[in-house]
Amino acid sequence: MATSSSRASALALLLCALSASSFHVAISGPPAPSPGKDDFLSCLTKTVPPRLLFAKSSPAYGSVWSSTIRNLKFLSDKTVKPLYIITPTEPCHIQATVSCGRKHGMRLRVRSGGHDYEGLSYRSDKAEPFAVVDLSKMRQVRIDGKQATAWVDSGAQLGEIYYAVAKETPKLGFPAGVCATIGVGGHFSGGGFGMMLRKYGTAADLVIDAKVVDAEGRLLDRKAMGEDLFWAIRGGGGASFGIVVSWQVKLVPVPPTVTVFQIHKGVKDGAVDLVAKWQQVAPSLPEDLMIRILAMGQDALFEALFLGTCKDLVPLMNARFPELGMNQTHCNEMSWIQSVPYIPLGKTGTVKDLLNRTSNIRAFGKYKSDYVRDPIPRSVWEKIFTWLVKPGAGVMIMDPYGGKISSIADDATPFPHRQGMLFNIQYVNYWFGEGSGAQPNQWSRDMYAFMEPYVTKNPRQAYVNYRDMDLGVNQVVGDVSTYESGKVWGEKYFKGNFERLARTKAKVDPQDYFRNEQSIPPLLK
Repeated sequence: MATSSSRASALALLLCALSASSFHVAISGPPAPSPGKDDFLSCLTKTVPPRLLFAKSSPAYGSVWSSTIRNLKFLSDKTVKPLYIITPTEPCHIQATVSCGRKHGMRLRVRSGGHDYEGLSYRSDKAEPFAVVDLSKMRQVRIDGKQATAWVDSGAQLGEIYYAVAKETPKLGFPAGVCATIGVGGHFSGGGFGMMLRKYGTAADLVIDAKVVDAEGRLLDRKAMGEDLFWAIRGGGGASFGIVVSWQVKLVPVPPTVTVFQIHKGVKDGAVDLVAKWQQVAPSLPEDLMIRILAMGQDALFEALFLGTCKDLVPLMNARFPELGMNQTHCNEMSWIQSVPYIPLGKTGTVKDLLNRTSNIRAFGKYKSDYVRDPIPRSVWEKIFTWLVKPGAGVMIMDPYGGKISSIADDATPFPHRQGMLFNIQYVNYWFGEGSGAQPNQWSRDMYAFMEPYVTKNPRQAYVNYRDMDLGVNQVVGDVSTYESGKVWGEKYFKGNFERLARTKAKVDPQDYFRNEQSIPPLLK
């Protein structure tokens, strides 16, 4: 029987599943013609080298398309795939793709890391001609240690940022997600948070400039795009307003030593009481300490990052959360950069793993999310743990808020889940094999229905980076997504910020060129 520790390690690998990333393979022979779409490809080849273009007839098309698909259910033959894949290496290639797409009626979807839970960055939910701009070849990270800033391409993955920052100086870090293979473009576009969220907020909170190709094919920086568009791209969801080529971010100070602990508690060890206590303690702890929970079956893993030493952490835990029983034996002291792979991979993780973009561990998955403002009663937690052992049951990952992320105004960026929020819940369902998805999907929806009385209301909030098409999809009328249909799901992700996002969309892309099933619709009235 697997131990709780080994199960947690396997889960972490699944959640951070890696796959092949970049290819340098040219088209073999002429691209396959698409009826009425030949002109798009002819237009592209005037600017973009043919070796960066992949049509369905290319021998490399399949491997390029599947290269960063993290959710195996979208590898199905039923998936609507792009007619073409463009793998730009320069901003001008993206500009040409947008200009040619507008001119010849080819819509675009944009993929950075491929972690989009619903796959909307590389597939469509309905039959329509489209192309994918795959940014995996644009992943430079340029560090300015003196200014404590970095320019990061959207095709870079989080592990590459962390590695580059630490290589420049051990005194700086960056607060973003736990999984190293997440692409920068989508992550920043949705807000982006990880183990330092309570100290420094979201990744988007630290974006100070960006370069965007807009719907007219112009390459704009912050000054040129204006503050409305700059506000919108920092948390308003990916691929609604243009293609963000690169981001300038402010780096943050990290101490020479941080401390990580991972403590397993089973239901028989009092996990129900501990989780009930955690939801009130964790959001009010000093912002240097983050304790999240991964609950699976009858086990709760309390996983923490403390920006300081064990000597300081133990008395803090004894004073604020003595019930957990944390002591010096639980401490794992290390540098900040060593803690980054340690969190998802455990003691076997190394700093070099942050640059590993490939792995054979992949799964099918369904994901949902919630936010909690008021403590959930202990009696409900007892019921939650019974849900976690039902057939097809998944995992609940709970991240506490409070600290910096909650001190920023809800409308400072489109990411609105801040003031008064206790914690976020992610419901993770994964399975293996094409035919085994019905039961896990049903558990996910039943669990979500059960939780409704205990989470946020009017609207019931969700995190856009945990994209969930069960919340609703856009309806298109006259070739433009309607505001009314977008509002159904949009207010769950963005609350009162959704209207401003839709007004900004109307200014920068009124014809709704950049769109998918959950893109921001233009508010045209």
